[in-house]
Amino acid sequence: MPLPGISEQKEILKKHNKFKVYHREISNIINDSEDYINKLRKSILQEAVQGKLVPQDPNDEPASVLLEKIKEEKERLIKEGKIKKEKPLPPITEVEISHEIPKGWEWVRLGDIGDWGAGATPPRNDPRYYNGEILWLKTGELNDGYIDDSEEKITELALKECSLRLNKPGDVLIAMYGATIGKLGILNVEATTNQACCGCTPFSQVYNRYLFYLLLSLRRKFKEQGAGGAQPNISKQKIINTVVPLPPLNEQKRIAQKVDQLMELCDELEKNIEQSKQDSELLMQSVLQEAFNED
Repeated sequence: MPLPGISEQKEILKKHNKFKVYHREISNIINDSEDYINKLRKSILQEAVQGKLVPQDPNDEPASVLLEKIKEEKERLIKEGKIKKEKPLPPITEVEISHEIPKGWEWVRLGDIGDWGAGATPPRNDPRYYNGEILWLKTGELNDGYIDDSEEKITELALKECSLRLNKPGDVLIAMYGATIGKLGILNVEATTNQACCGCTPFSQVYNRYLFYLLLSLRRKFKEQGAGGAQPNISKQKIINTVVPLPPLNEQKRIAQKVDQLMELCDELEKNIEQSKQDSELLMQSVLQEAFNED
């Protein structure tokens, strides 16, 4: 391989350093863009749960009526033995209310709007409990999207003997332990989970995708609540005690639809940024190669 002269080496090094500066500047712009999209996602969620994302419709049935219907539904399900009667949640105090909400909305606790329950792990030393056909999810499988399958499956015997909750299609799952605190999933199929996941079957007056985005907006709060111990975690009790705003059902659907659209745009922006990263790297390699190959 021929070695260029000293003056040529200096010129190549000068070009190399110049292009490194350009590359660094481009990388900084790309990184700033990534930060902006993360902030944009958070802003979308905040606007959504504060009633600022879509217009209110005075014809919507107010959330106060929804709560009466939820109360009746809950009592009926308890009477039919489909859900367990839980200890009453404490009244909401003024200190817990973080912002104003639109007319027709109500402040509620998460435990008021769905039936919540954590999972369990069947004993690993009993082969009768594993390799069945029932989905059994762990927190690492919660993907902030829809869930159709699981890495491991359990048997009917495990479901019967191991205090497992069988979550329904449409249920929303949230991770409670470790680095995955706040990760979410919506089930497309029936599934059980381990004890690190909590599932919620929303009552009929609560739209599951609104609940999903509501929980997503609370992720940072849940992470902060879980910090401090050797193993970060939140509990079902902490989740169901959390105070949240509840809009009318029709508005819940409009909010979720709007957030879906805006999050898709954010996804597209992220793809473009990722492509820009790759293009920047290729350009840098190409420029350097050209500099070294010059006669």
